[in-house]
Amino acid sequence: MTRTRPRLSAFSVLTFSALVILTGCFGPPAPAPTSTSTATPTTAAPTTSPAAPTTAGPTAATSPPAAPPSTAAAPPSSAPTSPPPTEEPVPGGLPEQVAPLTIYYVAVDDDGVSGPLIGCGDSLVATTTAPVRFTDQVRPSVEALLSNKSRDVGLSGLVNVLYQSNLTYTGGELAGSTITIYLTGQFMLGGVCDIPRAKAQLEYTAMAAAGATSAQVFVNGRPIDEVLSLK
Repeated sequence: MTRTRPRLSAFSVLTFSALVILTGCFGPPAPAPTSTSTATPTTAAPTTSPAAPTTAGPTAATSPPAAPPSTAAAPPSSAPTSPPPTEEPVPGGLPEQVAPLTIYYVAVDDDGVSGPLIGCGDSLVATTTAPVRFTDQVRPSVEALLSNKSRDVGLSGLVNVLYQSNLTYTGGELAGSTITIYLTGQFMLGGVCDIPRAKAQLEYTAMAAAGATSAQVFVNGRPIDEVLSLK
């Protein structure tokens, strides 16, 4: 029995040759990944991104401006420049005061027209000073009289017969309606008519200061009448 061999056509030969060539060039296909393989986790390295630009602002919160100080005047402390005089108690219970002083001078030959009649037909006339601060009005009044070293009292026509005397006030006391003052020093008078004038100036000035109705004057511990009688 005769075996028949299959015939290969030219197309079949060419197809087979092409398959062999392709398999030799690319090799077998890579195996497909299986579901049992475990992926190794990778830690992503931190990436440093450039800092976003920031807008420069104030480093500290800005507080609203302080309100301007009040212009309302505060009550005075310790400080008006010269405080008004106050009446404060002093030893003896006398308050401090500010007032003019009354000083007596002589109107020669006035015969009692301008004031009390004294001496040789003269008058005693009251004058006032500028306001003075005091607690005991007798001392500053008598001292103002004794410190006047001018015979004529301005243009008033009045005379001060004590202008040459060297007398100092040392104290005084008021008993009832009588004021007593104490002086030291010496009288320097111009004549016999100056004796009643000098006495009257001292007594009336002291009475006006103390609000008294009579006065006694002692000089070096002796009554004024006794001292002046030796002149």
